[in-house]
Amino acid sequence: MILTKAQYDEIAQCLVSVPPTRQSLRKLKQRFPRYLNGVGKNGAAPVLLELANEVDYAPSLMARIVLERFLQEHEETPPSKSVINSMLRDPSQIPDGVLANQVYQCTVNDCCYGPLVDCIKHAIGYEHEVLLRDLLLEKNLSFLDEDQLRAKGYDKTPDFILQVPVAVEGHIIHWIESKASFGDECSHHAYLHDQFWSYWNRFGPGLVIYWYGFIQELDCNRERGILLKACFPTDIVTLCHSVA
Repeated sequence: MILTKAQYDEIAQCLVSVPPTRQSLRKLKQRFPRYLNGVGKNGAAPVLLELANEVDYAPSLMARIVLERFLQEHEETPPSKSVINSMLRDPSQIPDGVLANQVYQCTVNDCCYGPLVDCIKHAIGYEHEVLLRDLLLEKNLSFLDEDQLRAKGYDKTPDFILQVPVAVEGHIIHWIESKASFGDECSHHAYLHDQFWSYWNRFGPGLVIYWYGFIQELDCNRERGILLKACFPTDIVTLCHSVA
C-alpha cells in the first residue's frame, strides 16, 4: 500500500496521543515510590506494568528506567548499556528476583518496544529477505547476498547486489534492499543518510522495497539513482531481453 503524504499525516494525527511522551517522565518521577510500595505488598503483582500503563509509557522503557536506577544504587560503577540490554533480554540475570519478575512482565506485554519486539522485527525482516531471495532465483537473476559481500570485505552492504544489472521502469538497478516496514518520512530519511546513499556511492543506483508500503512523495530520488517499490517489480528488463 502506497499512501500520499496527506493520507499519512491524517493517520498520524489520529495516533498522536498514543505513543509515549517525554512529559510522561515527569509523572513517572512523581509515581516512582509507588513501585516500591506496590511490590512490597505483592511481588508477583504486575505493579511496574500497571504503572507504565497508567502514565502512558512503554512498559519496556519503564522497566529499563527502574532497572538502571536499581543497578546504580546497588553497584559500585554505573551499569553499561550492554549489561542492561542483556538483563532485559534475560531477566533471570537480575540479582533481585522481584524486580526480575516485574521486568519480565513489562517486556512480554509491550507491543512496541523491548527485546521481544526486536526479535519479532528481526524475524519478519529475515522472512522478507528470504522471500526476495526466492523471487530473484525465480527470475534467474545472479546476485551476491549480504553474507557473501561481507566475506569479500565489504562493511556496509545492501541485502543483494545484482552481478548483472537490470532495468526497472526505465531505471538501471545494481542492488536491492529489503525493508519489512512502512516507509514514513522519519525512517526513510534516516535510511537515506545511513544506508541508501552509501550504497549508491559504492555500487551505483538501486532499488528499495518497502514491503508494507511507503509515502508516495518519498519516491523522489529516481533520477538520482534510488527507486522505491512496495513489492517485487514484475517488469524487470534483463540484458538478455535487451539483446533480443
